[in-house]
Amino acid sequence: MTPRGLILGIETSCDETAAAVVERGARTLSSVVASQIATHARYGGVVPELASREHLRNIVPVVRAALAQAGVTFADLDAVAVTSGPGLAGALLVGITYAKALAYAENLPLVAVNHLEGHIHAVLLNERHLTDTAAAADGSPDEKSLALVVSGGHTHLFLACPVQGTWTYKLVGRTLDDAAGEAFDKVAKLLGLGYPGGPWIDSLARFGDPHGVPFSFAQIKRKAHLAGQAPRTKDARTAPIAHLDPHFLFSFSGIKTAVLRYVQLHSMRSEAEVRASRLFPAQLVHSEHVWSGSNGPHIAIPQTSEEALGLCSQATLDLIASFQYAVVGDLMKKTLAAAEAYSVTHLLITGGVAANRELRERFTSEAAQRGLRIAFPALALSTDNAAMIAAAAWPRLLAGENALPGLTADPSLALGV
Repeated sequence: MTPRGLILGIETSCDETAAAVVERGARTLSSVVASQIATHARYGGVVPELASREHLRNIVPVVRAALAQAGVTFADLDAVAVTSGPGLAGALLVGITYAKALAYAENLPLVAVNHLEGHIHAVLLNERHLTDTAAAADGSPDEKSLALVVSGGHTHLFLACPVQGTWTYKLVGRTLDDAAGEAFDKVAKLLGLGYPGGPWIDSLARFGDPHGVPFSFAQIKRKAHLAGQAPRTKDARTAPIAHLDPHFLFSFSGIKTAVLRYVQLHSMRSEAEVRASRLFPAQLVHSEHVWSGSNGPHIAIPQTSEEALGLCSQATLDLIASFQYAVVGDLMKKTLAAAEAYSVTHLLITGGVAANRELRERFTSEAAQRGLRIAFPALALSTDNAAMIAAAAWPRLLAGENALPGLTADPSLALGV
């Protein structure tokens, strides 16, 4: 291995084709993302077949751009890292197939990375950057941390512990149904706003009364008839619940339904339809992908949140603010309860929803009152990116944990079970 320790990371788990070059898990030399938001926006969510097609179109130019931005060639690399799961099977296979071919052609080690572990290392990568501790990149904070991974596809709580230069993870909580980010997307769609829904909800929530609609979350209880086994939900296969404390389990399908009922009872459907037609006229929807560099994706939204604000009644704004307040409150309540139960003083909050303004403010304030240290990824590292994959691969590379030749996509890959 050369002294530089350069890893090319590749991420194609969902709808972002990303590549990055990271030095020794601590210094990001490049990070390029080709976003497919414009492609999927017309459908209000990710279409797997379209995602795979766009990855095939983008993977080669994205990798070339990442190498050029870093000022390196394939010959300078020490390893290739790729997301192996969880995610969309077809999307994952594009990145894995390319990474395997590249590693074989260049005689480089290949490191498989769990997407959820990548999100955790997005925070650690940012912390190393902020503290300028590249020289100590082989290690990490010498204490266990509680990581909340919250995005459109995941809401999980992990105990993350550094052990002999690498990391181990223990699952302590997760969602039983919808992820928090998925609830944001579906509520935004219901209210005639854009995809992804998180940025729209976050930008409009500040103009509403967060106590205007009294949403609440019931305590989750074990189902006696399941005998501790996972319920048949779309997320259950990625993480069992048999030994998880119900106090640390999440469920966001209920609040999504509550918003739907509220819209129906208060005759807000027609307003949402008008808003959608004004904000997203058919002729403005296009399929061009969006490119970005190290500063993260520049999302091409047809209309601005200011225009959306003018199309929202105060009742709608109160509904939006109350929904966000309730979701953030539930995430915060259960995360802090888990931190207390496991005697953790260091919190890592990561994933796409970690870019939410209210979430960052409320978590930061509450953590300070409790004497807890809290860290978030940079905004550009909150959403899916390849820098986090390369950073997570570094300790695995040092430990000799290279991928086997038979590596393939695992859409249901679990972490910390």
